[in-house]
Amino acid sequence: MYFEPGQTPPDTITAVILAGSRPGGDPMAKAAGVALKALVRVGGETMLSRVARTLSSHPRIGRLLVLAQDTDLLKQHEDSGWMAADPRIAFVTSGSGISSSIAAVLAGGNYPVLVTTADNALLTSAMIDSFITGTSGADVAVAMVERRVLLASYPQSRRTWLKFRGGWWSGANLFWFANNKVKPLLALWQSVEQDRKKGMKIVGAFGPLLLIGAVLRLLTIYQAVAMAGRRFGLSARIVAMPQAEACIDVDKPGDLELAEAILRERLPV
Repeated sequence: MYFEPGQTPPDTITAVILAGSRPGGDPMAKAAGVALKALVRVGGETMLSRVARTLSSHPRIGRLLVLAQDTDLLKQHEDSGWMAADPRIAFVTSGSGISSSIAAVLAGGNYPVLVTTADNALLTSAMIDSFITGTSGADVAVAMVERRVLLASYPQSRRTWLKFRGGWWSGANLFWFANNKVKPLLALWQSVEQDRKKGMKIVGAFGPLLLIGAVLRLLTIYQAVAMAGRRFGLSARIVAMPQAEACIDVDKPGDLELAEAILRERLPV
């Protein structure tokens, strides 16, 4: 499936991998002795290469963009040679923040766009299928895993939970942008992205009624996200992922150990 740069074939999706670094460096990168977190090895392969392989091999992905501040460092890594040689994959220098970088990608009009992160090292084709199926008809969607789903398989895993009526939820690092309606939402994201680990502060940015409903657990997460979307005149949706591994990103040493163990179990006997 080849095409000219900047053009996405009909019925395919543009995928974006966020592979940037935090100001001051990332503890995981420092512990692994590498320059960027995306270059930390999981299962013998850098996280970036692993996620890129999964996305580029999926039949619905027509174009793959890797966003980072230092794209040369990523391109020149020994695990990235296959990526640099693939005409469907481009390395794009990111802006000062996640939301502004995504907004720049969306300005090209290559909708729909699926966004994930380089530390989403356990991403599988089945997860991509589940997410894409769940986004049908939505302008914007976010993948989440409910606490009971995760703990049933990995009770030792520690996540940041958003607590709503009917369940606690953790993000799965998959985002869906279907059309131009999402641009005002990205502007709001830019104002709160530094607080992305502070769930209720983000909820509060959508207005006091939504915050009260969430704090008092009067709303399910589905109701809350739909309400937030209506504020911007768009259809917003949570996609509940059936795969527990979908919310296990490699963000700390314990995550790395767990991810390595899960990948060993996936290997054919």
